[in-house]
Amino acid sequence: MDQRWERLVFLHWRVPSSAVAPLLPRGCAPDEFDGSSWVGLIGFHMVGAGLGYRHPVPYFGTFGEINVRLYSIDAEGRRGVVFRSLEATRLAVVLGTNAARVPYRWSSIDIDDDSRTIGYRSRRLAPPRRGATTDFGVVRGSRDMSEDPLAVFLTARWGLHTSLAGRLLYVPNVHRHWPLVDAELTHCADELVAAAGLPGVSTRPPDSVLYSPGVETQFGRPYTVRGR
Repeated sequence: MDQRWERLVFLHWRVPSSAVAPLLPRGCAPDEFDGSSWVGLIGFHMVGAGLGYRHPVPYFGTFGEINVRLYSIDAEGRRGVVFRSLEATRLAVVLGTNAARVPYRWSSIDIDDDSRTIGYRSRRLAPPRRGATTDFGVVRGSRDMSEDPLAVFLTARWGLHTSLAGRLLYVPNVHRHWPLVDAELTHCADELVAAAGLPGVSTRPPDSVLYSPGVETQFGRPYTVRGR
């Protein structure tokens, strides 16, 4: 599955690993940076998802997305992300991915972009936690953050962990090095992080705020992670 992710806003908060561990699939542990685990709230525009860059799916392959994610490491040493929720505007995408245990949630999403500031707003349209909202925005900066150690830790993740039928799966993901700049938060009124199992986190200012114009990415076939 090939995709292009555009106009990404990354908000991240430090969280105790003890709070993250129960939210991960069995066989994963929290991945840490600077003594902390992290939770991310990420908004972006999905463009042209499909089977190869020359075969995007019309309409269904382009939509707004806002996800809440955690950072994981498995027994084989692979680092990944664990999605706690993914808000999306395409109901067909939500229904299709839920069958594979990917937690997409049907939502309305608005993207406000005037080339200097960019903001994401969403409202969940169906259970679980129907009515949960988020509204956040940033001013794009100009300072290159592509080699910053924390920024690399939070963005250079080469796959995702999920569970299916009691098995831990790893889905590899390939993309070029992220182009990243600093950003300044303008506002954040969020309920999604709490709905994902981490209450009281997104009510405080984020510990990291980043922006990226985007990357092209490709997901490979999932495979089972074997425990040691």
